[in-house]
Amino acid sequence: MRLRVMRQDDIAAGLRLCRASQWNQVARDWELFLGLSPEGCRVAIDHTGNVVGSVATLRYGNAFSWIAMALVDPAHRGAGIGTRLLEEALSILDDVSLVRLDATPAGFGLYDRAGFREEYRLQRMQRTAHTPAERVSAPPARPMADDDLEEVLARDQEAFGADRRALLEACRRDAPEYAWVTGQGHIDGYLFGRRGHRFEHLGPLVARDEGTARRLVAGCVAVYPDRPFILDVPPHASWVGWLTSLQFVVQRPFIRMYRGERRYHERPDQTFAIAGPEFG
Repeated sequence: MRLRVMRQDDIAAGLRLCRASQWNQVARDWELFLGLSPEGCRVAIDHTGNVVGSVATLRYGNAFSWIAMALVDPAHRGAGIGTRLLEEALSILDDVSLVRLDATPAGFGLYDRAGFREEYRLQRMQRTAHTPAERVSAPPARPMADDDLEEVLARDQEAFGADRRALLEACRRDAPEYAWVTGQGHIDGYLFGRRGHRFEHLGPLVARDEGTARRLVAGCVAVYPDRPFILDVPPHASWVGWLTSLQFVVQRPFIRMYRGERRYHERPDQTFAIAGPEFG
């Protein structure tokens, strides 16, 4: 088994790995990784030349880096491929003082042994029922306009702790119907989203308070009540309870983990849904 840089013509193999693990990513997600980090993605190749594993890395400026898309073909698990891919990802990011990721429960042990420590827990919530969204009082959320973007990006850098302009601009280009804001005179909250294989993925969702976050989700879901959605959220009882009232149910947990020096500043109190375990 050998590793090499992932290429555009590996995307079909990357999707095969996603489907084998029942992950939600589509080709556009792989394209984003290869566009944002062209030298930072790897595939594992077996002796027949087939792709049997993958890993992707991203750098969020000088704040921290990210590891994602760590996948191994089910037929090749248990052979140390996941460990090799993680070691390669850490080697790529060797010059970065802080590395972060969102682990599945199955992957937690691998990352724990590699020196990652738990930051906090997340829950994936999914909605498949075609149920009208809760009615919310004024001021309602509205679709994001071009003039909103700079204020949103500045707010996001404060909330996320790093600059992810390129990612959010791509999300808005690819799925403008999921880009929403709320606020009069200034932005109180914003939502982005991406298309997915089985579910449309909402997030990041950043808001000054839970009421603002509710308006953003309700506004989007009310326009597209027949679409299945997922959000990856902090497990706050009132927030999860409200999502449950919209027919969201808990699908699976994630564990946010880090390795290195935690010197960045973020606003987890204002983050009601992350961009996803792929992007943080």
